Amino acid sequence: MDQENVSATLTVAAPAEKVFAVLADPTTHAAIDGTGWIQEVGDRAPLTEVGQIFRMDMHHSHHPKVDYRVANKVHVFDRTRAIGWLTGQEKDDGQVEYGGWTWRYDLVSLGPSRTGVTLTYDWSAVPPSLREVFPFPPFGPEHLGNSLDHLADIVADR
Repeated sequence: MDQENVSATLTVAAPAEKVFAVLADPTTHAAIDGTGWIQEVGDRAPLTEVGQIFRMDMHHSHHPKVDYRVANKVHVFDRTRAIGWLTGQEKDDGQVEYGGWTWRYDLVSLGPSRTGVTLTYDWSAVPPSLREVFPFPPFGPEHLGNSLDHLADIVADR
């Protein structure tokens, strides 16, 4: 596969501020996740800046540990326009090693009550050593669309 990212787009019936607030709330991420891998958030504080780290407990039957924790580092934070993070694992010494894949949501205001949301999963920086062990992307293409549908439902309920 030459392409090293996959995206999906959905129009959400809410203003960008409301959509962004849901995305910046780690406690919503398990409900947004289209795979069901996210079990619980370890850090409940809202995301507010680049460099912030938040952790999530995961369950994935094809992961070597099955149940594990990831540490995500916010690398894009542009209120109401974009939010994204790198995913890694914390080592015993407290250092986080990132795998080279990112999640990013781009928001485009389409009026006072509609927002175009594009979710992109990018694995272009994954080193060859990890690509030999794990397939990329590690989920089917429907995952991103499912995640956006879940996001729209959460936003509508708020």
